[in-house]
Amino acid sequence: MSGKKKYFPNNWQEYAQASDDNFIPHTYEEIMSWKVAGWELPASVCCIIRVNDLTTKKITEHVYQKQGAAQKKVDQLLSTPDVEFTVVDHDSIHHLSPALLNDDEDF
Repeated sequence: MSGKKKYFPNNWQEYAQASDDNFIPHTYEEIMSWKVAGWELPASVCCIIRVNDLTTKKITEHVYQKQGAAQKKVDQLLSTPDVEFTVVDHDSIHHLSPALLNDDEDF
């Protein structure tokens, strides 16, 4: 072996030269419904919390099987400055950030 990775040719020209009739057109709403609203969590997972530290730019992900433990983490994150987080459960996605929380205090 020469140490080089073997080149595997792709078929991009075949797709580029294909007629538009060979592809099914999709609307923006279909794509958003399929990719954004089409998440699935395993039955053993209650929710996933993804935390973005705005100071260090580090992202951590926490997976919870029990709602009580997830609620404790959310309570902790709400009192932590300079983090934004997203909570995903079987039914919804929620994004919280300091800017959004501070806007609510102005009401």
